[in-house]
Amino acid sequence: MKTLEGKVAVITGGGGVLCSTMAQRLASLGCKVAILDLNKANADQVADLIIQQGGQAIGVEANVLVKESLDKAHETVIASLGTCDLLINGAGGNHPKGTTSKTHFELADLEGKEGITTFFDLDPAGVKFVFDLNFIGTLLPCQVFAKDMMGKEGCTIINISSMNAFTPLTKIPAYSGAKAAISNFTQWLAVHFSKVGIRVNALAPGFFLTEQNRSLLTESDGSLTARGNTIIEHTPMGKFGEPEDLLGTLEWLCGSGSAFVTGVTIPIDGGFSAFSGV
Repeated sequence: MKTLEGKVAVITGGGGVLCSTMAQRLASLGCKVAILDLNKANADQVADLIIQQGGQAIGVEANVLVKESLDKAHETVIASLGTCDLLINGAGGNHPKGTTSKTHFELADLEGKEGITTFFDLDPAGVKFVFDLNFIGTLLPCQVFAKDMMGKEGCTIINISSMNAFTPLTKIPAYSGAKAAISNFTQWLAVHFSKVGIRVNALAPGFFLTEQNRSLLTESDGSLTARGNTIIEHTPMGKFGEPEDLLGTLEWLCGSGSAFVTGVTIPIDGGFSAFSGV
């Protein structure tokens, strides 16, 4: 895609499974890619792979919750690659302390059974961590890198929402609320930046096996857990997504083919969000 040739793409959470795949694709299209990750070794590993494949990339340590860290990363990106054209806000995740043990509350749970975390046991600090990581961890990179995009053409911000943003999943109220905030923020920022030529959209991945959720969806022998089975049963295409399934939509949102598209959140979910369950 010639429209992406030479553009500088910054990807937070770039050391993860999904974002590293996106980084490799953007590099293959001629982008110069900055892999930002809290774990510098992970960022370097992805950057090295891109370089081995003939692309241009750097690994940069960055904490998306600390503006000073992002400012430092910003300086590194400019010195090595130039100013940012594409920002992918991939950093995010859940926390056990913002998660309940059961899908439904029952009166017997008031007895405080050992090993059961009810809604009433949710740790505010854990809930706050999830909101900070997902929402503040998207807002701050936008504040730091979007300034580079002012006065340039073809600049895009892509946030990462989730199926939770459409209908909240059981057990994970903090993560569901945080991702709903991402979809809302995507719309808000799209309107806010509409007069300066920056488009803002979001991907909403369905269920992909990553290191964060593998133990929740599969057993040690590779078979599905009860939750994993429920997800497959409610996914009309009957399978989990592969990281490569994100790439076509990513290319479209980054390129000129979506020049009149801003403020949308696109499900990439095998039909999960369209299925009522009956």
